[in-house]
Amino acid sequence: MADTIPRMFIEQADRQPDTAAQYYKDSSGEFVPRSYAALLADIEAFAAGLTRLGLKRGDHVGLISDNRREWLVADLAILGLGAADAPRGCDATEDEIAFILSWSECGLAILENERQLNKVLARRDKMPMLSRVILFDEPSASTRAEAEARKLAVSSFAEVDAAGRAEVATEPGFYRAEAAKGSRDDLATLIYTSGTTGEPKGVMLTHGNFLHQTDYIPSIIHLKPGDIFLSVLPIWHVFERISQYMILAAGSSVAYSKPIGSVMLADFQAVRPQWMSSVPRIWESVMEGVYRSIRQQGGLKKALFTFFVGVGEARAYLRDHVLGRVAEFHHRSRRLEAAAAFIPFLLITPLAALGDLLVFRKVKQKLGGRFIAGISGGGALPPAVDRFFAALGVLILEGYGLTETAPVLAVRLQDHPVSGTVGPALRGTEIKIVDENGKELPYGHKGLIMARGPSVMKGYYKRPDLTARVLKEDGWLDTGDLGMLTRRGELKITGRAKDTIVLRGGENVEPNPIEQKLLESPYIQTAVVLGQDQRYLAALIVPKEDAVTAWATENNVPIVDYETLLKQPEVLELFESEITDLVSPRHGFKSFERVFRFALLAKPFEVGKELSAKQEIKRHAINELYAREIAGLFA
Repeated sequence: MADTIPRMFIEQADRQPDTAAQYYKDSSGEFVPRSYAALLADIEAFAAGLTRLGLKRGDHVGLISDNRREWLVADLAILGLGAADAPRGCDATEDEIAFILSWSECGLAILENERQLNKVLARRDKMPMLSRVILFDEPSASTRAEAEARKLAVSSFAEVDAAGRAEVATEPGFYRAEAAKGSRDDLATLIYTSGTTGEPKGVMLTHGNFLHQTDYIPSIIHLKPGDIFLSVLPIWHVFERISQYMILAAGSSVAYSKPIGSVMLADFQAVRPQWMSSVPRIWESVMEGVYRSIRQQGGLKKALFTFFVGVGEARAYLRDHVLGRVAEFHHRSRRLEAAAAFIPFLLITPLAALGDLLVFRKVKQKLGGRFIAGISGGGALPPAVDRFFAALGVLILEGYGLTETAPVLAVRLQDHPVSGTVGPALRGTEIKIVDENGKELPYGHKGLIMARGPSVMKGYYKRPDLTARVLKEDGWLDTGDLGMLTRRGELKITGRAKDTIVLRGGENVEPNPIEQKLLESPYIQTAVVLGQDQRYLAALIVPKEDAVTAWATENNVPIVDYETLLKQPEVLELFESEITDLVSPRHGFKSFERVFRFALLAKPFEVGKELSAKQEIKRHAINELYAREIAGLFA
C-alpha cells in the first residue's frame, strides 16, 4: 500500500494510464475525458512550476476554488512536493479567506479567478506572509498591476504549467522523486471548519488519515476501474475530498457536475455514472422533483405511482427482514422474523416487479441507466427519502463521519446495508458509546459517540487548547454526536451533543454567533437557533415583554393580553423585519445562515429547565420542552 496520496495516484496511473480519470466540460458544455496518464503529466508539470516559484516541503498553500479539473491537479502537485493545502470554496468571505491564509501562514495561494483575488486584496494587510497568488483563470493586466502594486505577485495557471513542462522536459523524474520522499504521517491539508465565529478551526489531516479510508472503502463499496462518479459537492469539503481520493485509488473516474437539478440530471444522461456522493438535501431534491413531475401528470399516472411506491416500500421492508438487514437494538429472533416475512415477500415481489416495469424503470433511466448506488453523508438522511429510494430499487449507502476524521467513521455495506443505521465502523476504526461520566454503554443504549483510529486528525492547527477538549490522550475523539450501537455493531445517529448544526445540505452552522446577533434587537431577550438535519434554520425567540408592549402601544396595536399580542400580524412582521435585517449578508452571514422561520415564546427561560446554573442554554432540554413548536417550524 502507498504511503502518500500522490504515490497512490502514481501507482494507479502506471497501472492503467489510458483509463479516464476525469470528465470535465469544454467551452461548448460537452464532457471531455482526461486519462490517468494525462492527469499525471499535468500534475508533474504544475508541481515543477510550483518548485520554480519557491514552494518547499512543509509549506502551506491556500487553495480557494470551486469544482474544476485543475483543482485536483493543484492538490496532488502540492501534496507530491511535501507541502499541504488549506482549501476553501468561492463562497468564502473576505474575512474568512484572510483568516485561513494568515492563520495557515501561506506564502502562496491558488485562487480560481479575479473575484477571489479581489477578496484577498481587500484584506491584504491581514496576510503579510502572502507574497504570490496563482489564478486558474487568466488575470487581466490591470488586476496584475493592482496586485503587484500591493506587493503581491500574480501568475496564471497556464504560465506555471508552461514553465513546469519545460522543467519536466529536462528532469522527467522530478515529481516521482519528490513524492517518494513523503511519509504517511505528513500533513496533507488544513481544512477549516465553517461558521461565523470569526475564528474557524484548522483541522490537521495527514496522508495516512485519508489513506486508511482509501485502503478499505473500495472493499465495502465495490468500485471498479472505469466506474464513473458524478461529483456535485464542493471539492474542498472533506466528504468530496475523500470521494476524489477513493475514486483514484479504485482506478475509477470523476465527472464534474453541479448540485442544480437541471444541470445534474442532464449530466446523469450525458455520462451515465454508476455512483454519486452527495448530501441528504440533494437526494431529497431528486425525490421532490420526481413527485413534482408525477403531480403535474396527475390522473392515473399519479395514482399508479403512489400505489407502486407503497408496494416498493413494503417489499423493501420485508426483504430487509428476510435478509437480516434490520437494526437490532435488543435481542430478537432473526430466524422467526425472516420466516414470518418470507411468504409475504414472495407474494408482493411480482407486484413490485410490475411497478418497476411500468413506473420505476423510467425514473431510474433519468439517472443514466447504469446507476449502482449513491453515498449519503454530511447530515442525517431523512427516513422518508431512504424509504423512497428503497422503493425504487435505488441503493443509498448512508455514512457517518466528521471533518476531524477525514471524514469516514462508518458506512453501510453495499452487500449488507442495514436500514436505519450508518453501518458498522470502518475496519481498523473503533466506536464506542459512553454516558455523561465517560462510562462505556452496551448496545441499545443512547450516549455520546467516541471514535478512535487511523483516520482521526492530528489536532487543530496552532490550537492545542481546543484539541485537548475533543481529543483524549489515549486517542479517543469526542465526536459531539449522540448515538447507539446495534447488537452487530452498526451505528445509529440520534442527535448532537454539541452546538454545531449540520443542515441537510452538509453546511455546518455555528448557532451562537447568529443568536448573539439576534440579541442586538431591542425586542429580543433570548434566541435559540435550530435546524439540525433540516433544510433551513429556524429560531425560538423569547421577546422582551416591556419593549414589545411599549412598541404595540406606540403603534396602536390592540393589547388583550401578552400571549395574544405575540400572535398579532403587526408583531410578527416586526420580528420578521428584525431577524431578516440582523442575520443578513450585510452583517457577514451566508445565505444558508438565514433564519427562515421563528416562533415567539411568551414565557422567559428558567434556570433548571431551559437554562443551566451558568445561565447557558440547554439545547437538548429545549428540543424536548418545545418539541411541538419546533415541529411546526419545520413542517
